[in-house]
Order: sequence, then structure tokens, then C-alpha cells
Amino acid sequence: MNRTQGEKTRMHVCRWLGAALGLFACNPATASGNPAYSFGVLSQRSAILSAQYWNPILQYVKARTGIELVLKLARTAPESNEAIERGEYDFVYSNTIFQPRFATAGYQVILRPRSEAIAGQIVTVENSPIKTLKDLAGQEVGFPSLAAFVGYAVPMDALLRAGIQVMPVFGGNQEGIMSQLKAGKVLAAGVNSQVMKAFAGREHLKYRVLWESPPYHNLPVAVHPRVPKPLAEEVKKAIDGMEHDPEGLRVLEATAQVIGQKPPLGFQSSRPEDYRAYVDFYKNTLVTDFK
Repeated sequence: MNRTQGEKTRMHVCRWLGAALGLFACNPATASGNPAYSFGVLSQRSAILSAQYWNPILQYVKARTGIELVLKLARTAPESNEAIERGEYDFVYSNTIFQPRFATAGYQVILRPRSEAIAGQIVTVENSPIKTLKDLAGQEVGFPSLAAFVGYAVPMDALLRAGIQVMPVFGGNQEGIMSQLKAGKVLAAGVNSQVMKAFAGREHLKYRVLWESPPYHNLPVAVHPRVPKPLAEEVKKAIDGMEHDPEGLRVLEATAQVIGQKPPLGFQSSRPEDYRAYVDFYKNTLVTDFK
């Protein structure tokens, strides 16, 4: 009997996840004998959604350049950060690389999303009795993890500056704590504005924003210094030019549907200076327990 398209898709996802879950510190050889390079992705969404979004993009890069990038997903954001700190990823999609403790890893920004900037938010469900941040004093407030930038460090800094003490609880990643908010397990949550909007759209969740931070550039793609510069440049050019290539645009449109992403799609060339706001935040924040 022929398999349905849905069954084929699930089989592809299972193969992707088998390769993606888990971390490695060296570059395995491909069937052609050429090295493969690890591409780590910060845990924000489920492993399935992350694989469905990133694997077509990485496959496009291989088709255009011959360079194989292997998706690597940690189970939680803290595990992802531990791998970043050890320099286990060759390429990484994460905004936690700007924490001071990651400086020795030496990751350098090469790309940033063309999409609108992100912000930290503190949100609650639409019918919640919580009306202002002051109403959260002494209450449990959900956060993705200690490692989250706009989901934890930025909103917690705002709460501390306002003199509002809360009891943090953690959901492992962005969508993990959003699910707890939806289920009524927490009264409010610190979130990434874009991830929250997409999650609410998929899950039919109505919510209110109690507080929002200034904008920050969305998560960048960065490269470890051990990766040869000519190779990193090839990867950057391939991803930067996807929206100008009919096949690349098709991939971007298909992957955007997976996570509910709106145009503009794709990535553009970037550099560390574009993310100075992150560095400045970490220099001045009142938060001391991010990891």
C-alpha cells in the first residue's frame, strides 16, 4: 500500500530528529568524505517544529554550495547554552551568545533575520484578573528558562527595576511556558513577542500584553572561529540570497508556514556591531542569575 503524504512527512521528521537530537564536538564525514558542520538552534519551539523549519533551509544550502550543515537541537535552552559555551556548534542560531560567559567561545554574527525586531513581553491570558505588573507581586510568573534573553533576562530586569518581586517558574523553552500559560498553570509569562504571537495564532490563544521592552534584532546566525572563513562566507551568501532565487523563496515560504511566520522572510548579512544592544544590556542589567 502506498504511504500517504502525511506518513511520508512524519517519516522525514523522525529521520531529522534522530540526527538533530543530541550534540557532538567534531565534524563527522559525509558519504562523500567531506566534513559536515553542525548547526545548533536555540530551543524555543518543539523539536519537530524546529526540524521542519530548519532542515529545508540547510538542505538548500547543501544543494547550492555542497556544504553539509547538520541540524543539532538540545532538549532545553540551558542545554543549548552549555553546548555553545563549550563551542560544540560550528554554526549556531541563538541570541544567548552575547552573554559575557560565552565570550571565550568566540562566535561571530554573520546573518540576521529580515523579519521585524523582537521584544521581551510579560503577558497574561485575555480573561486574567491580572491587570498591571504590580498585580504580579509575590505571584508565580513563568519564563522559558534562565538562559532566555527576551523571555527572561529582559522582563526580569524590568520587574527588578520596578521593585516587583515574583516567584519564577520555568517551562524549558518559549513554547513550553506558553503552554503552561494557556493551561492556567501560571498567571503570566515572560516571552519573545514574535514566538508568542505565532504560538497564540496556532493555538487560538487570546492574550494581553502587560509590559513590552524596546526592540532587539531577532536571533542571529553566528559561526565558530574554527570554521574556515571562505566556507562561512559561502554559507552566508547562500542563505542571504534565498529570497532572490525561486527555489530559495519556495523553501522560505514553506518553512514560514510551519511556524506561522509573516513576511519579510529569510536572512540578511549581518555583523557583531548590529547586536551591540545585547552586549550593552548584559553590562547594565540587574539580573544576576541568567545561565
